Amino acid sequence: MTEVIGIRFKNIGKIYYFDPAGNQVQKGQRVIVETARGVECGEVVMSNRQVEDEEIVKPLKPVIRMATKEDIKRLEENARKEKEAFRICLKKIESHKLEMKLVDVEYTFDNNKILFYFTADGRVDFRELVKDLASVFRTRIELRQIGVRDESKMLGGIGICGRPFCCSTFLGEFQPVSIKMAKEQGLSINPVKISGTCGRLMCCLKYEQDSYEYLLHITPRVGTPVSTPEGKGVVCETNLLTGDIKVRMDKTPDAVPKMFHRSKLKSLRRESLKDCPKKDKKEEPKESGQQEEQKPVRQERDIPKQQKKS
Repeated sequence: MTEVIGIRFKNIGKIYYFDPAGNQVQKGQRVIVETARGVECGEVVMSNRQVEDEEIVKPLKPVIRMATKEDIKRLEENARKEKEAFRICLKKIESHKLEMKLVDVEYTFDNNKILFYFTADGRVDFRELVKDLASVFRTRIELRQIGVRDESKMLGGIGICGRPFCCSTFLGEFQPVSIKMAKEQGLSINPVKISGTCGRLMCCLKYEQDSYEYLLHITPRVGTPVSTPEGKGVVCETNLLTGDIKVRMDKTPDAVPKMFHRSKLKSLRRESLKDCPKKDKKEEPKESGQQEEQKPVRQERDIPKQQKKS
């Protein structure tokens, strides 16, 4: 077990483990740490706790110090600089006539590098743009091409459900989503209805999949014979979320199906399988057995000794 703290460098992003170096930090505090990009200021989202060694990517970097008022002022100043850098970069992109869309600008904490995030349909030759930006800001410039899902995560917005994007509120990482998940959840396969604002399949299909798999496991499927408090019947319609199931009763097949909760139903599929007649081994046709007997079996003991010597 190792003592760690969890730090996040953006409002919504991946949580990284760091060595608290003897500091007792609380959630919401800011600390100064060293990362692959240099010295950064991050927000503590997980206070001191013990985790398994297998969950840690070693070597674990320690916390340099707690953030001071001067560090907070520098963050605010960097935010102001980012807005100005965004405006300047837009003009440079237009002057170079590049087919790219600028999404976000980020200053590193120590101002040693400026990162420009953009989207584009294909590859973009931005070498001249980098030189032009470096002459303006007099620091290291890095341009990163991101996907449409990352763009939605950075910009945020309102989804078709009427709530803020999941990716920009609580999802730390993107997970692969497949059309099979939409089918299992009983959704329309129309791409317009199951796609988010980014144009990709909605992220909620993934993190809701486990719940739907459990509900599918405990809910009888359509066509399953079941036993109800009012008699036997066959399932003709299900609602996984509410648990309400419509059953067509055997005694009144032409009547309107009755509604029951899945907790009051009992599947008869297993019982029906038990009622199926089993095949009796004694009644198997003898032809198969006779054919096996007709096959010559030559054993070494049946060979005459004279033939064996030769």
